[in-house]
Amino acid sequence: MFPLPPPGTRIRNPLQGETFIFTHVDETADEVRFDVFLERGGMTTGSGRQHIHPKSDEEFIVREGRLKVMVAGAWHELGAGDHIIIPRGTPHLFRNGHDGETLFTTRFSPPQAFLRFFVNMAQNTANNANWYSAKGEPHLLLLAQRLHTYRDHAYGHGIPVWFQKALFAALSPVAWLKGYRLAVRPRE
Repeated sequence: MFPLPPPGTRIRNPLQGETFIFTHVDETADEVRFDVFLERGGMTTGSGRQHIHPKSDEEFIVREGRLKVMVAGAWHELGAGDHIIIPRGTPHLFRNGHDGETLFTTRFSPPQAFLRFFVNMAQNTANNANWYSAKGEPHLLLLAQRLHTYRDHAYGHGIPVWFQKALFAALSPVAWLKGYRLAVRPRE
């Protein structure tokens, strides 16, 4: 069993200036919820590619600052107290919405294994920055390993999901052979 961090654990992604704050570490809850702190200039880059969560709805709740959320190709600007729900299967991405700091809560319902998925992502960026590009994008093999291990959690938009599943299944063992490891695996 791969243990989760205790509640309140903060893990900083130095590549994208974001800190994950795992405020609610409960795998029996009916939703996954954690906070994300974006530094000034944090999470303003990335692939620019929208993604989908095929089996869970995601909600963004802004607590401080401003957040830009693209939903199905249209940008939405959120300020403190605003929220937006992204229905499962809807393409989206987010960015810091201003030149300051932003704090928001994200929730996934149903929870699937999103808690482990994001703890894994946060720990890998903090501990293995060399596995990521200068923009903070994971190496394709690491991405394949993560998305194959956590199937049906996230896929890139615009690429058939069946193709992504086949590709990730084929590349996941190669990732293992090349030395990529997940920090946290699903519960057994």
